[in-house]
Amino acid sequence: MSDDQGEAGRLRLRKAPTAFRTISEVADDLHIPQHVLRFWETKFPQLKPLKRGGGRRYYRPEDIALLRRISDLLYTQGYTIKGVQRLLREGGLAEGEQAELPPQEPEARPGSLQAVLEELEELAEELHALAGR
Repeated sequence: MSDDQGEAGRLRLRKAPTAFRTISEVADDLHIPQHVLRFWETKFPQLKPLKRGGGRRYYRPEDIALLRRISDLLYTQGYTIKGVQRLLREGGLAEGEQAELPPQEPEARPGSLQAVLEELEELAEELHALAGR
C-alpha cells in the first residue's frame, strides 16, 4: 500500500462525533482492551451498546462518555468496581468532576491491598462462572 492509499484510508476512518463506534474503535480510542470493555458491560448495567447480528457491538457517544468516566474512576481516581457501581447507582458524577471518597477504614480505601484482593476475588468468580458454561 502506498503512502497516498494509507492516508486516504485514515481519512475515510474519521467519523462524525455522533456516529456509532465498533468495540475495536472504542478500545483503540480509550486504550482499553476489548475484553475489559465486554467485562464492564457485565458489571455496569448502564452500559448498553447496541448489538447487531453476530453479537457485534456498536457504541453510541453516550456509551463512550460513560466508558471514559468509568475508566477515570477506576484507573485515575482509584475506585474499585464496587465503588464505581455505587457511584453510578446513586446518580453518578459529571464528566471531569472529582469524586470525594467517603470516609473509609484504611484497609478498604481504593488502591489498598484489601481493595485489590476484593477485586481479584470478583474477577475469579467471573472466570469460574465462565468456565462452568
